[in-house]
Amino acid sequence: MTITRHNPSKMYSAAVEHNNTVYVAGQVADDTSQDVRGQTAQVLAKIDAILAQAGTSKSKLLSANVWLADLRGYDQMNESWLAWVDKNNLPARATVEAKLARASMLVEIAVICAK
Repeated sequence: MTITRHNPSKMYSAAVEHNNTVYVAGQVADDTSQDVRGQTAQVLAKIDAILAQAGTSKSKLLSANVWLADLRGYDQMNESWLAWVDKNNLPARATVEAKLARASMLVEIAVICAK
C-alpha cells in the first residue's frame, strides 16, 4: 500500500494519494480581499496546481465539496466554477453555507480526483 502526501504542513497535506485517487484538502484563497468570484477563481487555480503535481487534472474529478460563508455568493461562485470545470466530465458536487475559519474567507473547496 502506497500513500503519497503532497505539500504537507504542520496541520495537513494539500493532497493525499492512495489507490490512484487524489484527495485534495479544502483550499481557500490567498488574497481574501477579493469577492466570492475572485476567491473562487484563486481556489480553483490552486486545485489545478495540486492536481498537476499529483499527475492528474480536473477532467478526472470525482467529487467536489464547496463551502460558502454566505449562500448569497452562490451565483458568483458558480460563475468561476463554470468557467473552470470540464463540462464534459462534471463531478458530483455539494454546496453548503458554513462558517469558515476566518471571516475574510468566502469560499473553500475540497475535491477528490482519479489519477
